[in-house]
Amino acid sequence: MTATANSVTLDNKKYARLLARTLPVVIETEEENERMLAEVDKLMGKNPLTPEESKLFDLMVRLIEDFEEEAYPMGDVSPHQMLKYLMEARGLSQADLLPIFGGRGRVSEVVNGKRGISKDQAKKLGEFFHVSPELFI
Repeated sequence: MTATANSVTLDNKKYARLLARTLPVVIETEEENERMLAEVDKLMGKNPLTPEESKLFDLMVRLIEDFEEEAYPMGDVSPHQMLKYLMEARGLSQADLLPIFGGRGRVSEVVNGKRGISKDQAKKLGEFFHVSPELFI
């Protein structure tokens, strides 16, 4: 049996096996959040994702975002502060952002707030960090 989601056909049995293996839940503790982040990291290392893995990935990212928005409210944060926070939280260096910004000088200027983030860069950052591009605008 298959189901259609956003014009992609999912194999319900494969998706059910993935759900049973990862057991995604509404995250209520830091331990659950860490477990869910580890599952997301596993999927991020795989390319390409099957339709079922992609759907599971989207679900887990949403669960993580919901938990982190409630557990760690950011308030009014500038785009470059948000970028620095996400980099620190994930243990990234400026070199990790070279594919998005193109050059070391440009990365440094953006991270340090000396250069703004374009809409295209915000979109790429959103995809890279799996967050809304609005955080960078």
